[in-house]
Amino acid sequence: MPRFAPNFRRLLFPLLGTLALWLAGCPDSDRLSYANEVDEPYYREGQSLLKTGRKQEALNAFLKVIEKRGEEAPESHLEVGLLYLQHINDPLSAIYHFKKYLALRPNSPQAPLIRQRIDAATRDFARTLPAQPLESQLQRVDLVATLDRLKQENESLKRELADLKAGRNSAAVFNAETAGTTANTDATPAPGLSFSVVPAPTVRTQPPANQPPRPPAPARVAPVNAAPAPAPARPSVRKHVVQPGDTLLKLAQQYYNNRARWRDIYSANRNVMKSETDLKVGTELKIP
Repeated sequence: MPRFAPNFRRLLFPLLGTLALWLAGCPDSDRLSYANEVDEPYYREGQSLLKTGRKQEALNAFLKVIEKRGEEAPESHLEVGLLYLQHINDPLSAIYHFKKYLALRPNSPQAPLIRQRIDAATRDFARTLPAQPLESQLQRVDLVATLDRLKQENESLKRELADLKAGRNSAAVFNAETAGTTANTDATPAPGLSFSVVPAPTVRTQPPANQPPRPPAPARVAPVNAAPAPAPARPSVRKHVVQPGDTLLKLAQQYYNNRARWRDIYSANRNVMKSETDLKVGTELKIP
C-alpha cells in the first residue's frame, strides 16, 4: 500500500493538470454546457452501449440528447457523426452532425480532425453517385445547397412573372373596353340628322309546273355521345414509416436498389422533412 500511494499520486497530478488546462482554455458557458451534457442520462447510456458494442442503441441514445438539448449538445453530435460514418455507412448524415459540432465548438482541439472526417465522408458520398469523375462528383456535392437555393429563387421569379402577366392582362382588358366605349360614342349620329331604311320588295318565284316536288329532308339524328374513356389510373405511391437508423441512402437502396436516388425520396417529402437528415422515427414517407 505505501508503494501504491506514490505511484497513484504521480499519475493523478498530471491528469488533474491536463484537465485544469483544458478547462482554463474554455469559456465558462462551454465548460458548464459540456458538464451538463455528459451528465445527461441518455448520454451516459450511449457511452455504456458503445462499450458493449451496441452501436444502433447508442446512436438512438445520443439522438435523444440532441432532441432534448437542441443547440447545446455538441458532444452528442460528434458521437452521432462518428457512428454514422464508421458503423452505419451514412456519410451524408455524418457530414451534417460533424458540421453541427464545428458550429458549436469552432475552437475545439478536435476541430482539425473533424474537418478531415468531413472530407473523408464527402469522398465516400461521392462514390455513391452515378459514374462520373471524382472531382466532378465532389463539385456536385458542394453545389447541392446552391441548387436548392436556385430552385427557390426560380419559383419566386415564376410567381413574380405570373403576377406581372396578370397585371398586364387586366390593363389590356381595361384599354379594350375604354376603346370600345369611345368607338360607340363616335358612331352615334349627330343630332339633327335622320336616316331612313327602305326595305327591298320581296319577289316570290313559283317552281315550274312539271317539276316534281322535292322529297322532305331527312331528319337529323343527334349523335349519341360516347361515354368518356376512363382516366388512366395514377400510379400508386408507396409508404414507408421511418424506423430507428433509417436514412435516405438506405431507403433508396431498399426501394430502388440505387443509393443515388435518395434525392427522389427527399423531394417527394419536403413537406415533412426540413433537411436531408430530418428523419424522425414514426414519420410516414412517400416513396415515389
